[in-house]
Amino acid sequence: MSCLFLQDFIDLTLSKTQRKTPTVIHKHYQIHRIRHFYMRKVKFTQQNYHDRLTQILTDFPKLDDIHPFYADLMNVLYDKDHYKLALGQINIAKNLIDNVAKDYVRLMKYGDSLYRCKQLKRAALGRMCTILKRQKQSLEYLEQVRQHLSRLPTIDPNTRTLLLCGYPNVGKSSFINKVTRADVDVQPYAFTTKSLFVGHMDYKYLRWQVLDTPGILDHPLEERNTIEMQAITALAHLRAAVLYVMDISEQCGHTLSQQLELFKNIRPLFANKPLIIVANKCDVKMISELSEESQKIFADISSEGIPVIETSTLTEEGVMKVKTEACDRLLAHRVDTKMKGKKVHDVLNRLHLAMPAKRDEKERPPFIPVGAVLHRKTMEVDPPKRKLERDLEMELGDDYTLDLQKYWDLMNADEKHDKIPEIWEGHNIADYIDPGIMKRLTELEKEEELREQAGEYDSDEESEDEEMQEIRQLASQIREKKKLKILASKEKAVQGPRMPRTAKKLVHICMLVICLNHIFCLVLLPQMMKKVKTMMKNSQKGMNKESRRGESDRHIFNLKPKHLLAGKRKSGSTSRR
Repeated sequence: MSCLFLQDFIDLTLSKTQRKTPTVIHKHYQIHRIRHFYMRKVKFTQQNYHDRLTQILTDFPKLDDIHPFYADLMNVLYDKDHYKLALGQINIAKNLIDNVAKDYVRLMKYGDSLYRCKQLKRAALGRMCTILKRQKQSLEYLEQVRQHLSRLPTIDPNTRTLLLCGYPNVGKSSFINKVTRADVDVQPYAFTTKSLFVGHMDYKYLRWQVLDTPGILDHPLEERNTIEMQAITALAHLRAAVLYVMDISEQCGHTLSQQLELFKNIRPLFANKPLIIVANKCDVKMISELSEESQKIFADISSEGIPVIETSTLTEEGVMKVKTEACDRLLAHRVDTKMKGKKVHDVLNRLHLAMPAKRDEKERPPFIPVGAVLHRKTMEVDPPKRKLERDLEMELGDDYTLDLQKYWDLMNADEKHDKIPEIWEGHNIADYIDPGIMKRLTELEKEEELREQAGEYDSDEESEDEEMQEIRQLASQIREKKKLKILASKEKAVQGPRMPRTAKKLVHICMLVICLNHIFCLVLLPQMMKKVKTMMKNSQKGMNKESRRGESDRHIFNLKPKHLLAGKRKSGSTSRR
């Protein structure tokens, strides 16, 4: 949940409160109705926040309740202390919002006016939003965890699993691509695989998962990075058959002795797990071609009961053998584990195995039909392998083009690569295509060039100049008129608002009185002069108001209408309205 999402969440909650609760309230309502109106808004907002934060807390996995593999993996990827702290902060924020709503609802019970209740509602909603905004960092961290968790593969810790491990770039990802339908990126440099990859396959009508782990380097546990710790976590917690992949050609950049040293260091993680050594890249170098010291290393491993199988993911030599051996060993190990458990005795007590007695001493060999025998013989000879599109792509390289039309099942095989007609409004577009249109176009262009060279398009410059002169004169006249109109409109704007006609009359009268005052100053009394000046000032008041008023100003005819301020209406007529 980013900062923008957090702000959107707050805005949506507040707008939802406005939409889902009543919006009209009047101060002449009874006080208990006003209190209930604002209490409802506070409670509704609190409930929305509570539900959303509770959903966050319940949707995120609890480390104590999930499988130890997932708990350790989350600790490696996200740091469980930070993760628990973030969820704890969200839980505290939820409780604080609940307490704020409870306190302000209690205060609203003693609100004595609409204004007081409204201010309490604003304060309550403001404090809730502030509490949520303080959780910005926790929410951002949890959003990153959520996005990363959604990209992690689904790994079942209890199902049948083959686990690939070893140094980087020894061929683990190539192996999983061969035995499953996974498509893991393979590159000729180390640490191409930076996280756990899962592929699935079928063996003996059972579903299997194959786990490709990132490469591990040989150094102490506390110095391993996050990429390596994912592989260590998988080795420690998953009940799987472990395939330790070694590069006997040493093309990965690590010697056989280094690979063997890593094997010895992480061997405690293989305890009680079927183990197979996969000697990969035998197409480059076989075990028999190694030095005597290196051959002795593999001989010692074989003497401990750990099978060593040579493979090549390029030629697929030995890949199926490794798959079969690993699956069989894991199935036998799972059966042995269950037999050693306590539950097996309860199951065996309920089972009865009947052993039929021989009827007589006559031999009765099994009858195999002739067709089945012939079929077995044909199956022993490997039939020629059909070339797949992938094989063709590997052979041709950049010249390969995917042609799916060759697989079309048509009555006439020659029609496979015919062009499909394009139909538009019931007409075949091919019927309207002119094959010689480009030829005619080039002929027209040549003809146009010849006409230009002959001077067919040359015009009289003098006549053009006369016409242009007239056009320029008209344009200059238009511009002058336009300028005059603009100046006239500007003068009107400078003059300011128009004076009402009554005000103009009063001004004229005042001016006339002033002139008469100069003429007949000996005749008029001082009281009349004072009265005239007062009238002039009073007449200008309305004029000044009118000049300040704009189109958006509304006129309030009565500032205190009686029907709103006279208290409760009693019985009587309403004719005054």
